[in-house]
Amino acid sequence: MPSLTEWKVPPAYQPRPGDYSFDLERALSSVVGLHSIIPSDAFSAETLGTERAGNGVLIDNGLVLTIGYLITEADAVWLHLGDGRVVEGHALGFDFESGFGLVQALGSIDLDPLPLGSSTAAAIGDRVVVGGAGGRTRSVACQIAAKQEFAGYWEYLLDQAIFTHPAHPNWGGTGLISNRGELIGIGSLQLERERDGKAEHVNMIVPIDLLKPVLDDLRKFGRINKPARPWLGMYSTEIDNRVVVIGISSKGPAARAELKAGDVILAVKGEKVSSQTAFYRKLWALGPAGIDVPLTVYHDGVTFDVVLTSTDRAKLLKAPQLH
Repeated sequence: MPSLTEWKVPPAYQPRPGDYSFDLERALSSVVGLHSIIPSDAFSAETLGTERAGNGVLIDNGLVLTIGYLITEADAVWLHLGDGRVVEGHALGFDFESGFGLVQALGSIDLDPLPLGSSTAAAIGDRVVVGGAGGRTRSVACQIAAKQEFAGYWEYLLDQAIFTHPAHPNWGGTGLISNRGELIGIGSLQLERERDGKAEHVNMIVPIDLLKPVLDDLRKFGRINKPARPWLGMYSTEIDNRVVVIGISSKGPAARAELKAGDVILAVKGEKVSSQTAFYRKLWALGPAGIDVPLTVYHDGVTFDVVLTSTDRAKLLKAPQLH
C-alpha cells in the first residue's frame, strides 16, 4: 500500500495556533488521509483513475466525510491517521448533487470528530483554515474570498459555493474550518481566477449546510432517497454566452444520440439557454432521470432538434464492495 507523499505547506501559509480562538491542533487531528483503489473496468476509472488519494474529516464515530470523486466505485479504501496508523474503510455513500462522499471506518478511530458549523453564517473575509491530513504543516491559513454560484462541466451546480484564498495544494477532501473551530465545508477543486490583472489560485469548497438534509439518507441508503436528476453524459462549458459541448461520456445518452464536442446547445424543450446554469436548471426541471430531453443543437452551420433519453448516472457505477 503506498504511503501518502511527504510534502509541506510553506511555513508562511501554515496556520499558527495563536491566531485562532479554538484548539487548532485538536481540530486538525480530525482530518485524515484517504487512499482508494478503483477497479480498472469502473465507469469513473477513465476520467478519475484507478488510484485516488486525498483527505477526509471525521464527523462522527468512525464516519468520515470527503469529496465523492475520491471514493466513487472504490472497492478498497484506507484511512491514514496522523500517528501513522492505517484503518480500512468502506465507501458508504455518494451524493451527486452536492458532491459529498461518506466513508465508514471498519476499525477504531479514537479521534474527536469535528463539529459541524454553519456555512451560511460564514462571511467573505472570514479567517479560516483549509485543513489537510498531517496537521499544521499540511494545512493553509486563508480567507473566504467569495461565496457564489458554481457550475461544473460534468452536469453539476452549486447555488453558493465557497471560495478560499490562498489555495491548498492538495485540496481534495480537505476540511474548511471556521473561525469557531467547526467544519463548514469540504474541499473539491482548485481554480484560477483573475484579480487585479493577475492570475491567482483559489479552492472551491462544498458548503457543509448541503450535507445536513441528506446525511441520514447517505448513511442508510448510500444516496439521497429521492428520484435522481436526469443525466445526459455531456461535458459542457460556457463560451460567449453559449453552452458548448467539450466532451461526451462514452456510455451516456449524449453518446447514444451521437452528439459531439463542438456542438452548441441552443435550447432545452424549446426554451433558449445562454448559460450553463440555465441549461442545468431547465434540464433538471423536466422531471426525474429517465425523462426524454428535447434539445436544439447547432453544429457547423446546421441547427437541428434531438431527443435524448436521460438516465440516472448511478446506474453506470459499480456498487462498493464490503469486505
